[in-house]
Amino acid sequence: MSTRVVAIVGSYRREGATASAVEAILEGARSQGAVTQTIRLGERPIEFCTNCRQCTQEAGEERGRCAQQDELEQILSAAEAADLLVLASPVNYYNVTAVFRRFEERLLGFAYWPWGQNSPVLRSKRRPRKAILVAAAGMPGFLIPIMTGAARTLRMAAKMLGAKPVGQLWIGLTAGKPDYKLPENTLRRARRLGARLAQSA
Repeated sequence: MSTRVVAIVGSYRREGATASAVEAILEGARSQGAVTQTIRLGERPIEFCTNCRQCTQEAGEERGRCAQQDELEQILSAAEAADLLVLASPVNYYNVTAVFRRFEERLLGFAYWPWGQNSPVLRSKRRPRKAILVAAAGMPGFLIPIMTGAARTLRMAAKMLGAKPVGQLWIGLTAGKPDYKLPENTLRRARRLGARLAQSA
């Protein structure tokens, strides 16, 4: 059976640095026979979390279902069927984009948090899938996990989705011009990462 790779992308631009890096990762994965799917959060109707916590009340390992009627369920079903996730966002205001954060807040159903309990706990500690984390910023790439909250936010999203981060791509210095294109060496690195992890998933 082919490895299934699902990318969840919080970029606002289809051809920006983040989206281009994700596509290169998926290209590498497809070179190893993987089946890939890209979910662009900005193009999917996803409502804001209302913090009603209905999705957290039932005990058990099964994810709680949200009461809102939008495309969240389809996205989460695709993620749960994946062997490898690619979680990606540009860095805006020192963290992931608002559209990625909106998605992450809706992952609360993976936690059990009945009324009267002070804090949520993950329903399951199992991580049956792997994840690649991707972020792009105007600052040098090595500063992304040091100077921003993006890496931590992406790791938390992976944890909620039952995925263990096994690869990362921090891309820097992307803000020099409006039509910035990723250099070929970065694209090659992304393709190698996708190919290697698709093989091991």
